[in-house]
Amino acid sequence: MASVSHTDVIATITDQAVTEVDATQNEEQLEAVRVRYLGRKGLLTAQLKTIGDLPEAERRDFGATVNAAKSRLSRQFESRLLALQRVSRASALTSESVDVTLPGRRNDRGGIHPVTRTVRRINEIFHRIGFDVAEGPEIEDDFHNFGALNIPIDHPARAMHDTFYVDDDHVLRTHTSPVQIRYMKTHKPPLQVIAPGRVYRCDSDVTHTPMFHQVEGLVVGVDVSFADLKGVLTYFAQEFFETDLPLRFRPSYFPFTEPSAEVDIGCIFCKGTGCRVCQRTGWIEILGCGMVHPEVFRQVDIDNEAYTGYAFGLGIERVTMLRYGVDDLRLFFNNELTFLSQFR
Repeated sequence: MASVSHTDVIATITDQAVTEVDATQNEEQLEAVRVRYLGRKGLLTAQLKTIGDLPEAERRDFGATVNAAKSRLSRQFESRLLALQRVSRASALTSESVDVTLPGRRNDRGGIHPVTRTVRRINEIFHRIGFDVAEGPEIEDDFHNFGALNIPIDHPARAMHDTFYVDDDHVLRTHTSPVQIRYMKTHKPPLQVIAPGRVYRCDSDVTHTPMFHQVEGLVVGVDVSFADLKGVLTYFAQEFFETDLPLRFRPSYFPFTEPSAEVDIGCIFCKGTGCRVCQRTGWIEILGCGMVHPEVFRQVDIDNEAYTGYAFGLGIERVTMLRYGVDDLRLFFNNELTFLSQFR
């Protein structure tokens, strides 16, 4: 009688579980029913704990009956789960349908960094008038960075507070003029070349950063004159700023050129009337230049009696700031997307 009673209980529990499974409306309800009947403390699982109360001869059949009931319920759960998932997918397809005729969502597009944009513009302007582009290493030896450019041992530029030293004889280049030295040692005149690239100096404030960009130009040939230099730089300034800018050349000093000059352009903001940017002078300095010093030619084995040349150099960030009206050099390198997105 005990065996029949337990079997009836199992049948009743199984039928009740099947009814509840068929009544579930979602996967959460189905999982709750599964745990109630087949979980570790479930109603059907608990029946196995009563097997010790049965006579030994009936235990095997009782265990088989419980396992059969568990298998039946497991299949019922799996079947109901698949049915609920089909209903859920159908509902999602109905409520989340996509209108394929709608225009797609565009991803945000990046843009060329303003400094890169300026380098490309400078290269293109000089390419029009026959200049080649040369590059060189950013770690330079003393000869190419200083000695060959007629920079004496006691020159302030060699001081450690101005220059990043890698070791006693190598530095992070302080200008791109070493590229000109390398170019003159491997090419024969006539030469027309510009050398854009990164340079490094121990300086950091609103108008200076430890790493910045320069482009330096070099022309070597027969009867090259200061008048040629003035013509090229006037052409460059007017093409770069896209306006008929006045230029003035002020006498200056650089170890590697003689005579030397600094070049000012008429203020592009006030048109020469005087403003805060040009400090009320009407002029803004943009570059330095001059005729190649005979000592530089001697260092690269070019006959100073047969050839003359001129050189110039400008800070790329400086002309970028002037062209785009930026008043803080550090904005170019802070990775501030709000600022950079303006140049897309």
